[in-house]
Formats: sequence, structure tokens, C-alpha cells
Amino acid sequence: MEYIYGALLLHKLGQPVSEENLKRVISAAGVQVDEAKVKTLIAAIQGVDLTAELANASNIATAPAAASPVNEEKKKEEEKPSESAAGLASLFG
Repeated sequence: MEYIYGALLLHKLGQPVSEENLKRVISAAGVQVDEAKVKTLIAAIQGVDLTAELANASNIATAPAAASPVNEEKKKEEEKPSESAAGLASLFG
């Protein structure tokens, strides 16, 4: 994860996400640099618009909030038993 965080940090700061810069960030964090992980990550994100991908990821993260109508239906269903119980109480009261 530290390699991904390093790449995101470089991107956030407007620095090029390159092997050399990523190695510097990882070294500065006090972690032994794994050359294979650096090369793999740089190859994986080459040509990827990180700004667009991060914006898309934040849109996905907010999607579960749209499921609130289901919660409203559950609340309505929960209210029905209490209403019927109130009607029964009037029969014996």
C-alpha cells in the first residue's frame, strides 16, 4: 500500500509519478524499496489519468447513500405493527 500512497502523494503535489520520485518517497518513509513493486506500479499507471480516476472513485464512494428509500420503506413497515397494536388495545380498554 505504501507504493500506492507514495504515487498518490506525488500526484497530489503535482510531481511526476516516476520510478525515481516514487523511490525517493518510499525511502523517505523509512521503508526498504522493492524495485519490482516500483516498476510494476509505474507500468500499471502509465497512461492513466489519475485525476479522472480519483474523481470517479469519489463518485462511487457516494453511491451507497442513494439507497435511503429502502430504509424509508422499512420504517413504514415497522410502524404498521404498532398501529395494529393500538387498535387491539382499544378493544380491551
